[in-house]
Amino acid sequence: MKIGELAKRSGLSAYTIRYYERIGLLPYADRDRSSRRDYDPDILVWIEFLGRLKTTGMPIRDMLRYAALRKQGGATGPERQAMLEAHRDEVRDRVAELQQCLLVLDQKIAGYAGENQRMTDDDAVTQNPKRNSPGKGQARTRGD
Repeated sequence: MKIGELAKRSGLSAYTIRYYERIGLLPYADRDRSSRRDYDPDILVWIEFLGRLKTTGMPIRDMLRYAALRKQGGATGPERQAMLEAHRDEVRDRVAELQQCLLVLDQKIAGYAGENQRMTDDDAVTQNPKRNSPGKGQARTRGD
């Protein structure tokens, strides 16, 4: 598959694909008779995996290390596994931190929702003239 199709199918720009190839994150593509890059469709699985690592916050230097180990073959499996386990622990810690942040946001939003409901209730009270107009000698109180 040509670089344009790979870009379209992977969601990466052709520039990013060439950059990843240049720094060693992607293997060099075979070339066709016209010297244009010709990628194997299996590269899409690798690109998707790299995207997941990027989304989870793995630094490029660690992704490069992982790619280099992958290129060396199966003997590096235990080291790659250890890298992924360490990264997974970091991701879990980050997810737990984000969950705590979500709780705080939810509490804050609930507070505003309660405040908005109180404002709506107060508006309803002031806009209902029959209910709110005090009779002679009666003082108007909040909540009437």
